[in-house]
Parts: sequence; structure tokens; C-alpha cells
Amino acid sequence: MNSDIHIPTSFGMIRPWRRDDSAALVQYANNKAIWRMMRDSFPHPFDHAAAETFLMAVSRQTPDTFFAIATVEEAIGGIGVTLGSDVHQHSAELAYWLGEPFWGRGYMTDSIQRFTGYAYIAYDLIRIYAAPYATNQGSIRALEKAGYQFEGRMRYSVMKEGRLLDQLLYAIIRPPAQHGG
Repeated sequence: MNSDIHIPTSFGMIRPWRRDDSAALVQYANNKAIWRMMRDSFPHPFDHAAAETFLMAVSRQTPDTFFAIATVEEAIGGIGVTLGSDVHQHSAELAYWLGEPFWGRGYMTDSIQRFTGYAYIAYDLIRIYAAPYATNQGSIRALEKAGYQFEGRMRYSVMKEGRLLDQLLYAIIRPPAQHGG
């Protein structure tokens, strides 16, 4: 859409979302197990209208911050950051999801590691953090394997499906030699 970014991974690449990703988005994102671990702004069901709305939104990004996780054949997930502002201008929140057929293969850990390295430089970041629900063991493992450190528990910080859930705060700091700190 707007970006020429292609970050190689062990299984494919992280690349811009494309118009022809609509069918893959519906195939993989329309999954209640994924929705349960995402914010409510990630719709369920994730139908063709939701895919078109999402693809239109990412086509307007400035700067480009949300990308497809893809094999050579198709998009299988997404990854990106929400950039901080004001005093948080060198921080960003990481968000990601992966189609269920690809869970347990190390794809998300690889994607997080590679995207983190890209994001440090591309957005002039020093700190990247993620706040998975405490019930999302797969996401927690992927963050830990990617080098993110546990910083704390945010008790009863979200309401999902009528239940109060804790979130765990994980972060990674860009090495001082890379940012002059």
C-alpha cells in the first residue's frame, strides 16, 4: 500500500498489507481464539467488510506502522506498533496476531525479534512494550523468547467477554550503544 518495507523472516517476510490480502485476512483473522486475545477493536466475526475496512485504514498510515506477517504465498498474521507522543515519543506499544494454523512453529517469536530491530531504527525508538492478557501463554512465551523482559502485572486492567483480566507488561530497551544513552 504505502511502504516498500520487506523484512525477511525464517519462513517468509514482514511486508506491507496489500489489497489482495483480503481473503487471507478473513481466513485467518476470523477466529474467536484470536479475537479473545485481542482488543475489542479487532472485530469478530472478521468478515470481508472488516478486512476491507482494515486494509483501507492501513493504506492511509503515516508513517506506516502495521504490516502483514506473510509466507511467500499469503498473509498469515499482522504486526505493528502504536507510536507514543509527547514525553513518550521514543516508546511504542507492540501489537501482533498470527493465524492459528501457524501457532507453535516459532513464527511469532521470529517476527517479533525482526520487527523490533526494524522498529528501533525506523521510528527512532528506545523502548517497545507489549501488554498481553495474563491468559495468553503463547504470546507471553513469544515475547520472552524474543528478548522482552517482564516488568509487571496490571491487575484487572481490561474487560473482555464480561470478565476482568490482568495484563502483563513486557518491554525491551534498545541497547544504549545504538541510541547514544
